[in-house]
Amino acid sequence: MGASVSPRGGKKRRLNAEMNVVPYIDVMLVLLIIFMVTAPLLTQGIDVELPEADAANITQGEEPITLSVSRDGQLFLNVGENRSSALSDEEVVQQAGAIARNKPQEMFLVEGDAKVPYESVARGMSLLQTAGVKKIGFVTSPVAPTTKKKR
Repeated sequence: MGASVSPRGGKKRRLNAEMNVVPYIDVMLVLLIIFMVTAPLLTQGIDVELPEADAANITQGEEPITLSVSRDGQLFLNVGENRSSALSDEEVVQQAGAIARNKPQEMFLVEGDAKVPYESVARGMSLLQTAGVKKIGFVTSPVAPTTKKKR
């Protein structure tokens, strides 16, 4: 018998019961691209590795690189020939960047005076990040045993 004829006079069509997934794949690819583009933009701030309060001392073979923030907000880096003179922001970025390029896994320590505003410490950390430093730690004084608070 040949092709079946419908009452309207044309060929009879079969119903296609399969789901067309191509539009769903297109939507998923667009969403993936959107998330890939926006994910790096969502990470803001300064990456730091904060030490715990009762952490053990860090032992290194050589003197660690320390960015000191004085009470009046001046910055000092313990490398180079002018250790006792205050550095400008550009000088900190330049010297820290040179060290970070030579030793990318080197940890930089930030020590701030207890009376210095947090803004000055944050500015120092931001300068280190601008210079390409990956690891930043904080220098603190150990807690005296008689002044420990009960939790």
